[in-house]
Formats: sequence, C-alpha cells, structure tokens
Amino acid sequence: MSFSGFKYLTGQGLHNLTRNKLMSIASIGVLTACLVITGIAALLSVNVGNFVDYLGAQNKVIVYMQPNADEASIQAADEAIGAMPNILGYTYVDKDQAIEEMQGWMSDGDGESYGELLEPYKGDGNPLLASFRVTVDDLTQIDATVDQLKALPGLYSVDAPSDLAGTLVSLKNTVNIAGWGLVAVLAVVSLVVISNTIRITVFARRKEINIMKFVGATNGFIRLPFLVEGTAIGLISAAVAFGLVSGAYLGVLEAVSRSGTGLLSNLYFTLLSYRAVWAPLLIGFVASGAVLGGFGSAASVRKHLKV
Repeated sequence: MSFSGFKYLTGQGLHNLTRNKLMSIASIGVLTACLVITGIAALLSVNVGNFVDYLGAQNKVIVYMQPNADEASIQAADEAIGAMPNILGYTYVDKDQAIEEMQGWMSDGDGESYGELLEPYKGDGNPLLASFRVTVDDLTQIDATVDQLKALPGLYSVDAPSDLAGTLVSLKNTVNIAGWGLVAVLAVVSLVVISNTIRITVFARRKEINIMKFVGATNGFIRLPFLVEGTAIGLISAAVAFGLVSGAYLGVLEAVSRSGTGLLSNLYFTLLSYRAVWAPLLIGFVASGAVLGGFGSAASVRKHLKV
C-alpha cells in the first residue's frame, strides 16, 4: 500500500468519528470512564500495597534473650539472625538501652517525667531483658521466620505480630484481586462498546463496502479505516482519562500532605509521588486505549464483514 493510500484510509477512519458523532462521543465517554476507574483501581492497589508494607515494617518481631545470656550467646544470635533469609534489618537493644527507653515512655509530655522511678533498677538491678528487634521482609513468611528465630542460642522468647501480619497480607491480597478483577470486567465492557460503535459504522457503509469488494479492494484496505476509528477513540479516551486521574491523584496528595499529624500524615509518606506514577499511568492508558480500540474494531469488522 502506498503512502497516499494509507493517508487516505487514515483520513477516512478519522472522518468516521464525525459521521457518527453521538456514538463516538458515547464510546469515548464510556471508555474514558472505564479507563479512569481502571487507573484508580491500579493506583489504589499499588498504594495499599505500599501502606501495608509500611505497617508491617513498623511491627517488629522482638527476640528476647535469657537474663543470664553471655556475650558469646548474644554474638552467636546476632550472627545467626544476620544470616537468615527474609530479614530486612535488625537492631540489638541491651538492658541499659531498654530501661532508658522505658524512662522516655514514662514522660507525661509536659516536661515532667516519672522515669526517675526506674533509677533504682539501673545497673545490676535491671529486670529488663536484652533483645533483638527484627524487621521481616515478606510478611507472608513471618511464621517461618519466627520458627527460625526460636532456634537461636540463649533465647528467652519471641514476640511476633503474626495475627496482624496475616490481616495485613489478607488486606493486600483482597485489594489486588478486587482491583485487577475490576480491570478485567471494564476491559470487556470497553471492547463491547467500541465493537458496537464500529458495527454501526460498518452497517452505515455496507453499500460502499460491497462496491469496494466488487472492484477488488483488499481486506486490509477495507479494515484499516475502522481500525483507525477504533484506535482514535481509544487514544482520545486515554488522554482524557490521564488528565482526570492525574488531577484527582494530585488533589489526594495535596489533601493528605495538609493533614498534619496522625494516620493520614503517615499515609502521605507511603503514597507514591506523582513523579513516580505519571509515566506508567500515561503508558498504561495509551496502550490500553489503543489495544482496546483496535481489538474492538477488529472484532466487529471480522464478524460483520465477509471479506
């Protein structure tokens, strides 16, 4: 096919958008809505995953050592923890550090502190246990990691937030399944809408198409304008959806950043920045719009044209 022929057929495909204005607008509107919901679901899934990982990192596994654990046992435990898989990081807190932390917790926040009550327990009278505070990498493997920690030399006990970890993992999995399930459903809806739009165009031009076939037009020559029309619908929808989702996401980031303190303040630091999401979002929208538009057109033409 010559360039002039390709240019002509592309122009015909774009002209089809204006021939069926109402259906084109309806298709763009429906596909835009589908892409917007898909984008929101994807961003929600990714950010919920980040937030769950953040909460998991805040809930450490505490490994308490025996009261009479010597330096050799502590050193052996330190080396064993460092060699374990699924360990993101860990710190050692000796008895003196533990009681100093407790004194800090006993402050009432008004400049007064009841930590002085613990002064007699410092030194040899310190009843607290030395411990390792371990952050696991994969919450789904926390039970296996706890079993390994229980085999450490000089161990007294292991305090692990296993129930919370299970809840967080379930939350993350539920959001992922629901989000991507919604994406699949909306993709099917988009294909149906675009296919129906192209089907109307095919029906309106059925006489012209029969004449083209009669004079020897190839299958590709007949199909190309419809593929261009469907792809154009997809790309226009992608551009509109990208603008809407970008504006909404920037608004959410701005609102959360102004929340001050509390849970929302912590949430802000787990949200992906717009700089990190705009490129994948744009590529995803453009690719999805073009693919859905092209496939919707191809399905309609293949079914209703006997070429």
